[in-house]
Amino acid sequence: MGWRIVVGADDAGQAYKDVLRDLLAADPRVDRVEDIGVAEGGSTAYPSIAVEAAERVAAGTADRAVLVCGTGLGMAIAAIKVRGIRAVTAHDSYSVERSILSNDAHVLALGARVIGLELAKRLVAEWLEYRFDPASPSAAKVDLIEKHEETA
Repeated sequence: MGWRIVVGADDAGQAYKDVLRDLLAADPRVDRVEDIGVAEGGSTAYPSIAVEAAERVAAGTADRAVLVCGTGLGMAIAAIKVRGIRAVTAHDSYSVERSILSNDAHVLALGARVIGLELAKRLVAEWLEYRFDPASPSAAKVDLIEKHEETA
């Protein structure tokens, strides 16, 4: 089974999001890409986009999400407010790898004003390779995060 990915951006990340959407759609590891906006010339506050993407992942209609804003920080902060979602901002290969292998993150947020487009494309391509191993030593830590969320 291939990935079901939702992508979204605010106006600062729209150009990157469009390129990343097309990259994902052409990737044989991806079955479906849903673009929830914003469209070229559009303007939607990043929290609305991030929460919608995270809700789709939490509901199981998407496996993961890629979100882009100016820094990636606002998108990650907003997405993580959705129960059951682990979102990260990552701008290097090692952080992308660990976001999945150590933390089973569902949402990758990138900053269009922080990294170049070629690096963003590389990071998303690498991100598709990783799958969390529920038998790994990190699984107990992810379980602790989930238990905390249940009581929060």
